[in-house]
Amino acid sequence: MIGSREGTEGYGALLLRLLLGCLFIAHLYWKIAILDGGLSTWWNGLVSAGYPALVPAYVLSVEVLGALLLIPGVAARYVAAYAVPMMAGAAQFWWVRNGFYFTKSGAELPLVWLALLLVQIVLGDGAYALVPSRPLPAPAPSPKTTF
Repeated sequence: MIGSREGTEGYGALLLRLLLGCLFIAHLYWKIAILDGGLSTWWNGLVSAGYPALVPAYVLSVEVLGALLLIPGVAARYVAAYAVPMMAGAAQFWWVRNGFYFTKSGAELPLVWLALLLVQIVLGDGAYALVPSRPLPAPAPSPKTTF
């Protein structure tokens, strides 16, 4: 890795993995323990906004997998990829209702989180991953052109 010292390449991906996992835990905790009415209030809110029941089920599956698998490093690249459509949907959900800015509960934070998930996919699992994902394929060499 360019600009890094020997043996430290995976620590940035590890820190990102830990951050994302903790954020998923925090969101699950909010839905279950803090939100008035708990999980059913959150679920019914999405359904009443016009989303099919599959959407909150998918969101919960992303948050549970993110909380359980990202921190120990179990297929982190695949877990992050599984979460990307959910976060894109969250960004769209808040953008159409409140615009872009975080201060108005807009799409800014979900877009940042989406970018972090994409970075995790590119970086991979990082250091101390229990079950590393397969590496991304190497880019194809560019063909030589002669003039």
